[in-house]
Amino acid sequence: MKDFSFVTNSHPAYIESLYQDFSKDPHSVDPEWVKFFEGFDFAVSAAGTNGKAGAAPAAGGAATLPVTNEQLVKELGAYRLIQGYRKKGHLIAKTNPIRERKDRHANLGLEYYGLSEADLQTEFYAGQVIGLGKATLEKIIARLKEIYAGAVGIQFTYIIDPKKVSWLQREFEATMRKPFTLDQKKRILQKLNQGVIFEKFLHTKYIGQKRFSLEGGESTIPALDAMINTAAEFGVQESVIGMAHRGRLNVLANILGKTYEQIFTEFEGNSTPDTTMGSGDVKYHLGFRSMVETPSGNQVNLQLMPNPSHLEVVDPIVLGFARSKADVIYNSDYDKILPILIHGDAAVAGQGIIYEIAQMSRLKGYYNGGTMHFVINNQIGFTTDFDDARSSDYCTSIASIIKAPVFHVNGDDAEAVVKVSELAIRYRQEFNEDIFIDMVCYRKHGHNEGDEPKFTQPSLYALIDKHPNPREMYTQFLLKNGEADAQELAKEMEKSFWGDLQARLDNVKQHPLPYNFQKPELWWQALRKSTPEDFEHSPNTAIKAEDFKRLFDGMMKWPENFEPLRKVEKLLQDKIKLYNTEGKVDWATGELMAYASLLIEGKDVRMSGEDVKRGTFSHRHAVLFDENTNETYNRLNHFQENQAKFRIYNSLLSEFGVLGFEYGYAMANPNNLVIWEAQYGDFTNGAQVVIDQYVTGAEQKWTTQNGMVLLLPHGYEGGGPDHSSARPERFLQACAEENMVITNITTAANFFHALRRQLAWPFRKPLVNFSPKANLRHQGAYSTMEEFTSGGFKEVLDDPFIQDATKVKKVLLCSGKMYFDLSEKQQKDNRVDVAIVRLEQLYPLPLKQLEDINQKYKGATFFWVQEEPLNMGAASYLQMNLKQINYGVISRNPSASTATGYAKIHTREQQEIIDTAFNI
Repeated sequence: MKDFSFVTNSHPAYIESLYQDFSKDPHSVDPEWVKFFEGFDFAVSAAGTNGKAGAAPAAGGAATLPVTNEQLVKELGAYRLIQGYRKKGHLIAKTNPIRERKDRHANLGLEYYGLSEADLQTEFYAGQVIGLGKATLEKIIARLKEIYAGAVGIQFTYIIDPKKVSWLQREFEATMRKPFTLDQKKRILQKLNQGVIFEKFLHTKYIGQKRFSLEGGESTIPALDAMINTAAEFGVQESVIGMAHRGRLNVLANILGKTYEQIFTEFEGNSTPDTTMGSGDVKYHLGFRSMVETPSGNQVNLQLMPNPSHLEVVDPIVLGFARSKADVIYNSDYDKILPILIHGDAAVAGQGIIYEIAQMSRLKGYYNGGTMHFVINNQIGFTTDFDDARSSDYCTSIASIIKAPVFHVNGDDAEAVVKVSELAIRYRQEFNEDIFIDMVCYRKHGHNEGDEPKFTQPSLYALIDKHPNPREMYTQFLLKNGEADAQELAKEMEKSFWGDLQARLDNVKQHPLPYNFQKPELWWQALRKSTPEDFEHSPNTAIKAEDFKRLFDGMMKWPENFEPLRKVEKLLQDKIKLYNTEGKVDWATGELMAYASLLIEGKDVRMSGEDVKRGTFSHRHAVLFDENTNETYNRLNHFQENQAKFRIYNSLLSEFGVLGFEYGYAMANPNNLVIWEAQYGDFTNGAQVVIDQYVTGAEQKWTTQNGMVLLLPHGYEGGGPDHSSARPERFLQACAEENMVITNITTAANFFHALRRQLAWPFRKPLVNFSPKANLRHQGAYSTMEEFTSGGFKEVLDDPFIQDATKVKKVLLCSGKMYFDLSEKQQKDNRVDVAIVRLEQLYPLPLKQLEDINQKYKGATFFWVQEEPLNMGAASYLQMNLKQINYGVISRNPSASTATGYAKIHTREQQEIIDTAFNI
């Protein structure tokens, strides 16, 4: 928004010259001046004045302004006042249904614009800017207050795209003044009825039980109804919804059509057969899906994502799920699928994930056509008043960083809520960008129904206790402001209220909505639950020798006119030489071979993370860059005409948001391989909420399988506390009920088979692999072609150096990088009395294979050897789970920090582990 305060001190001749420029070529002056001058031209033209665009030509033919200098200053003041209301009217809008708003110093008084009460009856051409034509200042102000300072306040003037600004001004001003039809009013009251009925019934039947009621914010129901109906009119076929617990049961019942009977069963604490695989979850965390029909006859698929109590963690899950659905079902047409995120005010202001998903919203790898953000702003977070919950004016102030419009709306004004909901959807479909609605309401009870809010907000809740619910407010509004038949309408709706109540309480009359499963959902249904026997031996995941050669040759080529960086070209030539001379491939080639083999089988692969195109350690180079043009070449997208897609994206510097997005992407489709690579393994610290709430427990809580892969670089190489450990002990501590797979793999071929196994299993499990760093180029990690074209993943690798097991006196069990350090010592000293056995899969633990190893070396002493301190790594996990073998532990001493920061100390510690392991 331009500041025009300087013009009151400008010479009128300067403005006159601008007008002459405008009259010759409107594009030659600032767009804001264009709007100002157009107001004059229209008004003068309407009055019958001749001249270009209505302006009267001066002597010599030059266009002149049809006002005196004094009038010009006043006109500019009136125009600035209009722009002031557009920019700051939201600061004085009547958006709070409970208490007076804070004075945010909007400075919209006449005196700030060079005007006074003496000017109220003066007519101004500026009235044209808001559709009044030439009008008195009094009428202009009344119109401005009606539109910009009523029940809705709009923030949009930080947007710099003139098309969006013009669209919002035009559509908002028209929408706010357009009355609803009688049928539309009935629909609004019907949805309010349903919202109120539901809460009243639960409050009566299940006294004291937690339900996190929507009372005070029931206008959410007609808002969501309007969003979905409008979206369907504009081509949306599916909406994916994410929300926390507040109002969730009400949304399930009255938007997604979950029956009372289903909800009551959950309130009774009963588990419906075959719906939970483990512990299950509380009723206000569960997901649901349905197919609803809008009043216009459109079918819309609705998906409500399951979520934990960690507020807002569901957000990136929803966005990834929606992106995956768009890619798989709608051919990446984002107009067909709408993500809706329902936030709480304290959460949207306080949770950093909101910033992360905002920054993701327009990035190529995470774009989904715009997200609808709806905030149930009950002005309190648990027991914390908003004054203690944020520093910004609004809980939605973060919207400005991506220049997303915000509608602040009074939750008691149901019609205003519905209007902005419809308008927001139209904006999303028009510009495919995020938009926010901040519905200011209140929370009738405490944080939950057993909580007493008056302990901390006595005066606020004294007001709330006396306040009518939104349905009552809307009924009163209709009686006072309706048409001639408002009284009859109110009676009809009152009767409808009780009729709806009786129908919803009668379980027999309410049937579950019919649902047609989508293609990816049928793919999920074709899978099954895992059993312990599934993990005793891995399936065959080999590929044909001819495919191996074809894929290897294909990924080592690039177009003739493409010039990769010379260093990268040399790396690839070295890989070709390694294969041609020794018949081996390195780690990175084995990894890409896994992806390539899935692609030619018709299975998509998606990978993201910081620097994944080249790899943190410059090993992958999945995408080449032309050193002259910076053009890119994806090495895996050209093996054959009808292959699946390899999507790889360098991510923003985010772990929480990106891991959540990828988890959601994998959740939507079991037939694609989704990989997230951390730059260093311990960077998962920033995504721990997603790991704890989804990766480790979603199958048990929500019967939700997921096959995504986490690649976490791990290994003690002297890099210090933050670049050594991926914290395997945390993952292993969370392992139970076959909830995920934990590996620390040492060879290219075994990694290849582990990745292919993800989609070969008749079920899906998250895979967490502690991947190498320096050992990416270790010769011991190289694999021959035969290892790719036969067999499958090997959970345990016996010592290939040992020829006579009877000579072995000590067996060193280990995993990952530790193996190469031990093996180097073993072969250097020719220690045939020490066998080194690699545990490639830590969970599920391959007990039978380890028992076979124990029998093979039954005369030997066993030790578990790890780089990590004794209180970290796999030691504690193995001591609790591997009881069939008697063994000791060799490790670093217990430590509060993961590793030393001093290279010499690291080297000494590592040598002590090796020396101890080989000391008999």
